Amino acid sequence: MIQINTKRFKYFLLAIGILLSIPLIAMQFTSEVNWGPGDFLVALVLLVTLGISVEIVLQKVKGINARRVWIILAVFVFLLVWAELAVGVFGTPFAGN
Repeated sequence: MIQINTKRFKYFLLAIGILLSIPLIAMQFTSEVNWGPGDFLVALVLLVTLGISVEIVLQKVKGINARRVWIILAVFVFLLVWAELAVGVFGTPFAGN
């Protein structure tokens, strides 16, 4: 069973709020950033998934080197999915190709 570290969880929520506020603020100043509610929802799901993955690694994996490897892998997968959804790097149907 995974127990939530409340202090880390607060930082996690704060970081998600800050990251999602960046495109929201940018949309007020430029027309080049055009996010809809679905875009914010997908970004939220990706960030929450990354955070949960990191929390699981921190609680379940013993050894600092193994933790580093798993966290780097989680961030790498997050970035691959994000890049695919953003610009269609691999040409999958998820990117609209």
